[in-house]
Amino acid sequence: MNHEPRTMNQMRYYPAYLDVKGRRCLVVGGGRVGTRKVGTLLQCGAEVTVISRQATPELAQMAEQGLIDLQLRDFRSSDLDRTFLVIGATDDQALNRMVHREAEAAQRLCNIADQPDLCNFVLPSIVNQGHLTIAISTAGKSPAFAKFLRRQLQDRFGPAYGVMLDLMGAVRQRLLAQAHAPEQHKPLFEKLIQGGLLELIESDDRQGIDALLESVLGPDFKYETLMQSP
Repeated sequence: MNHEPRTMNQMRYYPAYLDVKGRRCLVVGGGRVGTRKVGTLLQCGAEVTVISRQATPELAQMAEQGLIDLQLRDFRSSDLDRTFLVIGATDDQALNRMVHREAEAAQRLCNIADQPDLCNFVLPSIVNQGHLTIAISTAGKSPAFAKFLRRQLQDRFGPAYGVMLDLMGAVRQRLLAQAHAPEQHKPLFEKLIQGGLLELIESDDRQGIDALLESVLGPDFKYETLMQSP
């Protein structure tokens, strides 16, 4: 008999999605890369502080609009106080290493752009369709290949997937409001998927969508009404 110990495939990073809404996030660096990182954090509802001697016009405008806290000065270790996550996006390697060192000491989530060895998490390449998010990571081995895969997936998973997710979410909320047991939802959703709901959405066949919803869920489920639900 083979008594060799079982081994598991090793992954360097633990896949996770972070909820940064309302959390203080710090970006060190006010250039093009830093601006892009700030934009993504704002989309996710983060409270963003930017530390940099210089900043792009886009960051300056965000600061004027009250969207971010922009401080035109050098980074200090105290900037990490009460910070959930820090991103280093400068072209100063010594400063990047300092940010990483201070973040590690403070046990903060830290990403230094394009330097996986100075990160305790990496930012994946992302495909977004509404609330549908597909993240692609190569564990920092090839960002170019991650971007290649993102372009392929962006073409594969078009806007209809986001619409379908919104519709399924609205259906779920309606069922929960009717005191349906959550375990009863799965077969209903499977019937909608197998009934071609995605294809109907892709062809914008509203009558077909309503017919499928009614056949699976009943006459009270209409596309327009569901999609107008808060």
